[in-house]
Amino acid sequence: QVQLAESGGQLVQSGDSLRLSCAASGRTFSAYAVGWFRQAPGKEREFVAAIRRSGDGTVIADSVQGRFTISRDNTKNTVYLQMNSLKPEDTAVYYCAAGRVEGSAASRYDYWGQGTQVTVSS
Repeated sequence: QVQLAESGGQLVQSGDSLRLSCAASGRTFSAYAVGWFRQAPGKEREFVAAIRRSGDGTVIADSVQGRFTISRDNTKNTVYLQMNSLKPEDTAVYYCAAGRVEGSAASRYDYWGQGTQVTVSS
C-alpha cells in the first residue's frame, strides 16, 4: 500500500514557475514508478509526466515538453514536478499516481493522490 499526497498548487501568473511535490508513505516507495496527471474542468484526465522507480528515466507529454520536468528523491519518498513558463491552459487539478511500471496510461497506476489545484492567470 502506498498513500500519496500532492502539494504546491496555487494561483500564479502566466510565465511563472511552480514546483509540485508528491509525498508518499510506506517504505517501498522506490519500488514504484510515479506519474503526474492533470484534469481541467470539463476535460478528461491527461498524462503529464512519469518517472521510473530508480529515477533514471522519464517520460514527458508533448504538451509540456521543454517546460516541465519530473524528478524524485527516494530518500525523501517524494516526487517533484517542476513547471516553468506556465500558461493559462496548464490550469488544472494535478494528481500524482504510483504503479509498478511507468507510462502514460492511467490504468498503469494503482495508487492516486487527492490532487492539488494549479491556476494560471493570463
